[in-house]
Amino acid sequence: MKYDFDTVIDRHNTGSVKWDVKDGELPMWVADMDFQAAPEIREAIQKRMDNGVYGYSVIPDEWRRAYVHWWKTRHNYEINPSSLLFATGVVPIIASTVRELTAPDENVLIQPPVYNAFYNVLNDNRRRIVESPLVYENGEYRMDLSDLEKKLSDPKTTLMILCNPQNPSGNIWDRDTLEIIGQLCAKHNVTVLSDEIHCDITDPGTSYIPFASVSQTCSDICVTTIAPTKAFNIAGIQSSAAMVPNRSLRDKIRHALNTDLVSEPNAFSVVATVAAFEKCAPWLDELRSYLYENKKALTKYINENIPQIHVVPSKATYLVWLDCSKLTSDSVSFASEIRRKTGLFLSNGTQYGESGRQFLRFNLACPRSVLMDGLDRLRRAVN
Repeated sequence: MKYDFDTVIDRHNTGSVKWDVKDGELPMWVADMDFQAAPEIREAIQKRMDNGVYGYSVIPDEWRRAYVHWWKTRHNYEINPSSLLFATGVVPIIASTVRELTAPDENVLIQPPVYNAFYNVLNDNRRRIVESPLVYENGEYRMDLSDLEKKLSDPKTTLMILCNPQNPSGNIWDRDTLEIIGQLCAKHNVTVLSDEIHCDITDPGTSYIPFASVSQTCSDICVTTIAPTKAFNIAGIQSSAAMVPNRSLRDKIRHALNTDLVSEPNAFSVVATVAAFEKCAPWLDELRSYLYENKKALTKYINENIPQIHVVPSKATYLVWLDCSKLTSDSVSFASEIRRKTGLFLSNGTQYGESGRQFLRFNLACPRSVLMDGLDRLRRAVN
């Protein structure tokens, strides 16, 4: 490999949310990686930093061109440059969209188990949450399309938040499923907010399908959140985009982002984004291979040493969803006991909805030596 993913980087005392833990604890919870950003990104930031003046910044055309080129070459989808709106993060886009497109007495549909920020945003903005839970059968997940239509048909349901690829299960939704979602939402006048931040972190040889690319119907009714931050481990740079093909809908989202004051970049947002999309494809491909080997190592270890736990198969993200139903009916206390006994800090599944009560989420985006340490701690805690 050209790039180094094996060196352990000490992140203590760096203001890291993930590593704000006690001595001896090992955090494998929140979704950021323990790898340094690609050298090409660091060089671009250093060059900008060396200028020494960090005033107000604009969004240049090269920012849009970088997104357009990346999605065309990596995901076979032609983005209209004018459809892209800058924002400081995916969650701010979700929050602004919820406030702009829904009223407090309306329903927003989500599909648990799902990214806990969806719950936080909706609760904080006093929106009514309607759940269409994913169906868990034979150790894997699928959508209940009958239940989905029933919930979408409620006149008070005006927005659906889709997670594609899905967090925490790692599912990549197929074209037929996405097309049905588009048809149902158009039929019932529901806008789709598609969170696609994990789209670049797929297993080698595996691709995802942008919701907007499936049909003209899907394109017309969606707001898609995309960013380089998850794949290139630069979340602290605060750079993302809302991709909104429909002009009328785009005007509403632009107004929302401007009103909420989340539409202006910092001095490093643009240069980091452009460097990621223009120069870091080889780094990302090596990262995906490394994460895939981590996933195989984790699955093999758990199958051989902790067979009571089932690793839910996935094709995307670096987050592994662990079915612990043979060990616990309460992942909150289970995760707490694991942390107390061994220092291993995992996410309890109830954060992602009640259907996650018997699950844990494990972040394997770390050097393999750290991964094995975490697995050993998990084994000790269980056994």
